[in-house]
Amino acid sequence: MTIDQMRTDLARRNLKGLHFILASIVLWTGILVVWYFPLTENIYTRNLFTFICTAPLMPLAFAFSKLLKAEFSAKDNPLNNLGILFSINQFLYILIAMWAYAAAPTNMVMIIAMIFGAHLLPFAWLYQSRAYLIMSILIPIIILIMGYNLPAERVFILAATMIALEAVFATWLTIENRSLAENISTTRKKSA
Repeated sequence: MTIDQMRTDLARRNLKGLHFILASIVLWTGILVVWYFPLTENIYTRNLFTFICTAPLMPLAFAFSKLLKAEFSAKDNPLNNLGILFSINQFLYILIAMWAYAAAPTNMVMIIAMIFGAHLLPFAWLYQSRAYLIMSILIPIIILIMGYNLPAERVFILAATMIALEAVFATWLTIENRSLAENISTTRKKSA
């Protein structure tokens, strides 16, 4: 199997990671709740709750993979480990958000959003996806501009923006997945 065939196989079986994007919508909804409803005025406590909101990513993504009938992990595809490596790099960048927790607490949500958006870039290659490419550039830029200009009491707008961007992204991936399925079906019919 060629690299392009492995990439196509992984994209088809994993639905281009759509289950992770849907899970992130749930996480950003939790972050929106933390920042919109003043459970506490203490920014450090809100930032702690923000970190807590990100914790259930894997179980939520697993649940969405079951709902979508996608493979959570295509272990027999050699590029699967590369996808895992692309995901793990985000955990290293979270150290920047941890620094912001103490040094720049009003910017922590912005930094987490930018990290999330930027970490999508390698998946553009892995899944042969224009959606990943464009969103990995747009998310950090939009969030940086908004975050730089928003007062601290309006951080919830960043979370709402992330939900909107993630919804657009999920829709775009759904369209790409349908197109991929149609292309594979057409190719199989021609070769039969």
